[in-house]
Order: sequence, then C-alpha cells, then structure tokens
Amino acid sequence: MKRVSIGLRLTLWYFAFFSLALVLFGTSMWFSVRHSMFRVIKQNLNDNVQGVQRFLEDQPADSSLSRLQRETIEEYSAENEGDYLQIVDEQGNVLYQAQALRAAHSPDLSDLRLLPSGRYKREKIQDGQFLFLSKTITAHGKKYSVLAGMPLRDLYGSLARFREDLLLFVPLVLIVASAFGYWMSRRALRPVREITIAARSIGAQNLSKRLTRLETGDELQLLSETLNEMLARLEQSFARIAQFTADASHELRTPISLIRTEAEVAMRKSRTESEYRATLQHILAEAERTTHLVEELLSLARTDSGAENLTLQLMDVGSAVCESAENWRQVAEEKGLRFTTELLHQPISVQADRAAFLRVLAILLDNAVRYTSSPGYIKIFDRIEGDSVLLSVEDSGIGISESELPRIFERFYRADPARNRQSGGAGLGLAIAQWIVKQHNGTISVNSVLGHGSTFTVRLPVAAISSENTERGTYDCTSLKV
Repeated sequence: MKRVSIGLRLTLWYFAFFSLALVLFGTSMWFSVRHSMFRVIKQNLNDNVQGVQRFLEDQPADSSLSRLQRETIEEYSAENEGDYLQIVDEQGNVLYQAQALRAAHSPDLSDLRLLPSGRYKREKIQDGQFLFLSKTITAHGKKYSVLAGMPLRDLYGSLARFREDLLLFVPLVLIVASAFGYWMSRRALRPVREITIAARSIGAQNLSKRLTRLETGDELQLLSETLNEMLARLEQSFARIAQFTADASHELRTPISLIRTEAEVAMRKSRTESEYRATLQHILAEAERTTHLVEELLSLARTDSGAENLTLQLMDVGSAVCESAENWRQVAEEKGLRFTTELLHQPISVQADRAAFLRVLAILLDNAVRYTSSPGYIKIFDRIEGDSVLLSVEDSGIGISESELPRIFERFYRADPARNRQSGGAGLGLAIAQWIVKQHNGTISVNSVLGHGSTFTVRLPVAAISSENTERGTYDCTSLKV
C-alpha cells in the first residue's frame, strides 16, 4: 500500500476540519438568522397590538359598539397592519375582522377566547404560513381580545435563499481553502524534502558532509541543526572506531610478529637449553604484554558499548590509597625511588567502585614508576576543596611537554620518544582511568613540566567526612585496616 505524503495528509485533515467548521458555522448562522427574523416579526406583532390598544384608548369612553366597529373598520381596513387583524370585545362582539380571517376555516382563529393571552401560534390559511399573536388588552376599563397576524412567506423565502447561498458558498470555500492549504503544506515541507535528499546522499564515505542549515527560525531549523550535530557525533565516533581499529591492529601486530620471529629463529637450528629458555622468556614477556593489551582493549570495548558497569558504594579514600600504596611501594623502592603518602588524618568517604578506583591508582602509579628514574620520588597526597576530595600522584620523572598535555588521555597516544614500546604501554591506561573517574562523577587532570615531573589529580565528590583530625602528615598505612 502506497503511503500518503505528509502534505496530502495535512490537506485532508485540513479539509475535514474546515468542512466540519463550515457546516457548524453555516448551521449556526442559519438558525441565528431564522431566530432574528422571527424575533423581528414577533416585535412587529407586539407593536400592532399596542397600536390597537392606543387606538381604543383614543376613542371616547362611552362609544357605542356600532361606532367602535365603524371607527375600527375605517382605521384598519385601509392599512397593511389590518390585513390579518381581529378585535373582539369581552362580550364576544367582533369590532374588526380582516377579510383573510373571515375566509379562514380554522377553529382556533374563529374563537379568540380559546387562545391564551400572549401566545404566538403559526397557522396555515389560504395556502400560506402565518404567525399570529393572541393578546388581551384593556381600554377604558374594558377588555378586548386582539389577534394580529403576519405572513411568513418572505421569511421562509429569505431563509431558503440564505440556505442556497450557503450550499453554494461552502463547497467553493472548501475547494479554494484546500488548494491553498495543499500549496502551503508543500511550501512549508519543502525544507523537509531538501533535508531528506541531503541525508540520503550522506554515507560512511562522506560523513563530513552536512545538511544545509535552515534559517526559518522554527522547528525545521532546530531539526536541521540537531541532525547536523548528530552527524558530527557520528563522524567523531566513526573516526574514533576507525582509529581504534587501526591502532589496535598495529599494537597487536607488533607483539605477534615478535613472538613469531623469536620462535622461527629458535627453530632454524639446534640450540642449548639456556638459549631455548631465553627465547621462551622473551616469548612469555611478549605474551604477557599482549595479554595486558587485549584486556585493556576489551575493557575499552565494554565501556564504549555500555556493558562495563560500576557498583558505587561508600568507600574510605585513605584505606583504598593505602591498599594500592602497599602494592606499589616495593616496586618503587626496587627501582631506587622514594615512595611516600601524605594524607589527611581523617576518614574521607566517597561513593565509588573500590576495584575500579584501585585500578585508577594502579594506572597512575604504574606511569609514575615507569617514567621516573632513580633517585627520584613518588608521592601521594590529598586535600579537601569544598565538597570534593582531590587525590594527587606526584613524581619527579621525565614530565610531559606542554604541547602533548591535551592529548595524553587519548587512546593509544604515547609521547615520543621516551614513552616507547620498551618503557611504555599501549597508551590506553590514562583513557581507561579517565572513563572510570567520569563514571564516579569526577574529573582527572594533569600538571607537568618537561624534565621536572608530573602531577595527576583525581577530583571526586565527598559523600562523608569526619572532623576527627584535619592535620596532614605521613600516613601510617600499616595501622589502617584495608
């Protein structure tokens, strides 16, 4: 089934609602005009009755019946308002009766005493519809029954012409309005068609292309801007995936090539046990580095897909730092580095995933140990700023140049020449650390001077803090339960 375009659907809806509106408007107008015309006729009938009352009041009080009859006939026989008039006194004597009423055979009109006073009644006489008003009036203390009528021929004729005009006018208005609505809808939706054509032309090969920015100041402009922002995000994601794939392939190809080369060289001729052992040690070292790289790649893949979930619980920062420090202290001392912790003597709690937090510390301490030469130092310290705790890892290592600082959290980025394959990893650790810190609603930053060391600082929101002791000193991690 062929789908109907939005423009045509809008036109059909517009036609339906406009038709309903015109029908309701025409019907209400017809009844309004009819009511107004009947109101005018009723007012004229009331005026005629009041005119009869004034006429009778102007007659002498002692006028005889015959005189009143003569005066009444003389007054109303020559006037239009007397064409459908009847006046009867309280004794039933007819003072005046129009010729049309004498010729009528309606029992309601022949006996006025049967009609309630002030009642309007439609009656058909002489093949015509009339509206009559029966009313009792008083003049000189005497009561008279007055029946005044008016033909409805002109009223019904006017209503019929008005109805015909409506039946002719409504379809014409609907046709013109629908055509105009269809033209307006196509004009209004023209930017949508342009956006559709442009969007269909964008693919993986030209993600840098953008939709034409509309200047309509309405929802269509917002739509085009939103789609362009989406394309920009897709381009960045696509570029990152392509870069990630290329870098991962490069990083994996190197150790696999080394392992293969070592094995091929070892198999070219017979060797001693020590030579085979040395070759196997090289292969094992490369395999361990490859395993670590694969684990980091899988971790990044899980973070990108949203499969890596952290469980945040209340955690004491000091205990976590001590646990990590004890694991890295011996490594640092074996390399001839001075390792110290200077933490506040008070429990500071944050909402954190302990394993993930320890991984951040391990990444930062691994970098500090890797890029600091003897007799350097590594120091961990913290401080409170507002509602946040700042934990810093400082070293006296090779440092990072100012031009490289903005890129160190990028995946696979390694500052050359010092951060090479022998002394550095794959360039994924800091990217993983940044993702973990962001999941904790925190930030990670670095201050570094080339040749004078680096300081990495993790800022996390504080969940609870004790006021037992705010002094800073060398933290005795051995006395802390971890």
